Amino acid sequence: MTLHLPDAHGALRAYEPRTEPLAPTPGAPFTSRTVFSAAHVVADPYADVSPDSPAAVDWDATLAFRRHLWAHGLGVAEAMDTAQRGMGLDWAGAAELIRRSAAEAKATGGRIACGVGTDQLPGTPVTLAEVRAAYEEQLAVVEESGAQAVLMASRALAATARGPEDYLETYGHLLRQAAAPVILHWLGPKFDPALEGYWGSSDLDAATDTFLDVIAAHPDKVDGIKVSLLDARREVALRRRLPQGVRCYTGDDFHYPELIAGDDQGFSHALLGIFDPLGPLAAEAVRVLDTGNTDGFRALLDPTVELSRHLFQTPTRYYKTGVVFLAWLAGHQAHFTMVGGLQSARSLPHLARAYELADRLGLFPDPKLAEDRMRTLLHLYGVTP
Repeated sequence: MTLHLPDAHGALRAYEPRTEPLAPTPGAPFTSRTVFSAAHVVADPYADVSPDSPAAVDWDATLAFRRHLWAHGLGVAEAMDTAQRGMGLDWAGAAELIRRSAAEAKATGGRIACGVGTDQLPGTPVTLAEVRAAYEEQLAVVEESGAQAVLMASRALAATARGPEDYLETYGHLLRQAAAPVILHWLGPKFDPALEGYWGSSDLDAATDTFLDVIAAHPDKVDGIKVSLLDARREVALRRRLPQGVRCYTGDDFHYPELIAGDDQGFSHALLGIFDPLGPLAAEAVRVLDTGNTDGFRALLDPTVELSRHLFQTPTRYYKTGVVFLAWLAGHQAHFTMVGGLQSARSLPHLARAYELADRLGLFPDPKLAEDRMRTLLHLYGVTP
């Protein structure tokens, strides 16, 4: 049956939904790349909360989605930006998420890495000592859970640091304490405007030098870096300067196929929010790459970039709305409700286009369910044929 989808100009266009999904199946673990999907959280739709309330999470549905990702061989990057850290999920909720997901990973044999930040600090000015203490508290929670730590960029550090030396001191202090090698995460201001000038400079060349100085001082404590600057050229240049043995995990949701495929001088592993909705298809593509078939890998993954660029369009930080929307359409959760009320952050035309692009890719295990849910949403917005 035809759906009539609204565009950005208020006009309706006819769309014939797909009737058959792609059918990727679970397979062997990856051999050529380490791949994490940053995973979203499922809100409790029955909780009597406001956007300012602590997050109410549906733990059963949230953990079920992680089992879905692990079943396809993907690692889970937990309690990070995709899980709405600092955009609906506070530190208390994140700590509970880390403990529960790490226990589930241990029970199922899944790989997991968890975000370590400073979001328990108040919004008022703090000292560098308080930033370090906040990082230490969260690092202890992650390490006690048995998960790998991802040292995330800190809004508090960005606001407090006076220059590159404060980043060198803070990260050096944390890396000396870390019990095992961590992933360093550089999240750019497109994802979070409060992180402008991270590493002590708004000049990205100078910031890159400081970032590399941190790694060079503690290469044995850095498993890899996750770069989310949406600049493929810069990521390639950075990964070529990494010390031997330090991995680059691309966080570039605009250029991931080419960065993962790599070139004659190297490649990127992956830690991506877009692999939340793309999970099974992304896993199939990486298994093709494992065989040495780069063209086959690109043939599967290149067509997904249009959807990713749509979900991550400006303002990029609201990409989580599209991710959760697609999880609802795909049947991974029973509702389109988000912590912090973030389901309101994208327009109906944006969501309609996301549905269309995902449906064309065959991402919905049950296309009829997705169609029915899209039709319900259109009806709620007053759209009639």
